[in-house]
Amino acid sequence: MNHVKTYYRTEIPFEDRTIVIEGPISGSEIEKLDYHPGLTAFRTPEQQKKALIGIADLPEGRINIARDGNQIIGYVTFVYPDPLERWSEGKIENLIELGAIEVAREYRGIQIGKNLLRLSVMDDAMEDYIIITTEYYWHWDLKGSGLSVWDYRKVMEKMMHAGGLVWYATDDPEICSHPANCLMVRIGSRVDSESIEKFDRLRFKNRFMY
Repeated sequence: MNHVKTYYRTEIPFEDRTIVIEGPISGSEIEKLDYHPGLTAFRTPEQQKKALIGIADLPEGRINIARDGNQIIGYVTFVYPDPLERWSEGKIENLIELGAIEVAREYRGIQIGKNLLRLSVMDDAMEDYIIITTEYYWHWDLKGSGLSVWDYRKVMEKMMHAGGLVWYATDDPEICSHPANCLMVRIGSRVDSESIEKFDRLRFKNRFMY
């Protein structure tokens, strides 16, 4: 599959300056930027910056960022699912995963996450993909936000809706391990029926649940 990436950029006001939302950007561009020390949801800042650089340079990898001046203060990643996850088992070349989205705490509340997702689907090439994201409550900043698990789930769903992702049922054991976990999906307008059928077979491995 030819993974076409077209750069987009938008800006949103913040205090006395503007936050730039842009991407997809390359690994070399990420390397030149500073990385906010509060972006620690998945790894240490140093390790996560390296991970973003690696993803950006993959054929299918996409990194869209929010930056305040020269500092990355938020990002979203798109990449093929981990080979150890069920979502890679069907070898669906037009299925990619929104693997992570994170915004530094002091920049929350101005819709940076929603704007990252809106920018992500501006690219017409995204109509060729099935985009999935697996939301697990143990990745959520419940302590920092002060929200209950269910209120945080509502926030996550609203944010994902900005990128056109909606809830889909599945019998995946990890998702089913807690009722707040969920699978969210966006099926592009040019995705063929065969790919959708393959994806449905991945969503439900226990046939009795169809």
